[in-house]
Amino acid sequence: MDTTSPASTQTPLVLIVDDEHDVADMLNTYFELEGYRTFVAHDAASAVSAVRKAPDVILLDVNLPDSDGFSVCRQIRDLVACPIIFLTARVEDADAIAGFAAGGDDYVTKPFSLDVLGARVRAQLARDRRSLDRATVRFAGGIAIDFARREVSVNDQPVALARKDFDIVALLAKRPGQVFDRDMIYERVWGEPGDSSVVTEHIRRIRRALSDAGCDQAPLSTVWGVGYTWRA
Repeated sequence: MDTTSPASTQTPLVLIVDDEHDVADMLNTYFELEGYRTFVAHDAASAVSAVRKAPDVILLDVNLPDSDGFSVCRQIRDLVACPIIFLTARVEDADAIAGFAAGGDDYVTKPFSLDVLGARVRAQLARDRRSLDRATVRFAGGIAIDFARREVSVNDQPVALARKDFDIVALLAKRPGQVFDRDMIYERVWGEPGDSSVVTEHIRRIRRALSDAGCDQAPLSTVWGVGYTWRA
């Protein structure tokens, strides 16, 4: 259901993608009552088409009749920057990792509390607003990242980074404290599974570039046996 109206153009739009009509109707009713605009899609094809409506947050079921939510997420991630929250009955860690690797921002298992889901949606939207308000974010070691201009500096001196190097820095820095393994980094940055061993070389280049620019304590850390993280 599209509840767009001229009076509510600034109200966040929630795209609900779920093939279970009773679940979709329940979510639609809840978020309408919470003051959001909503649009419901019941399959992957409709979800991809609905992205043209520029949703502010997407609730995406993992199990869809014509595809799976992970594939849909990878397909639309280059088209939208909004938060994507997976909804699923799956509880395995591997599925959660696959969801984050596909470009998801959160993962909620069924059955779930509507109030908790609503709180997660508000938190994701608030984080997005903070990111827009603070395009340039400063970190330890004198590092500043301008996400809008795709620029990194150390003590106001620019750091020369290749496009993929910046994409890796942005991925880690936007989620400080979260550990990403090489496969996750590769899939998020390159947009598909591949030879994740190249990530190690990119990490070396990033560290060398930061060091050459005068950063002695870069927040990019190795979590041995797991992956990499950006210290908060």
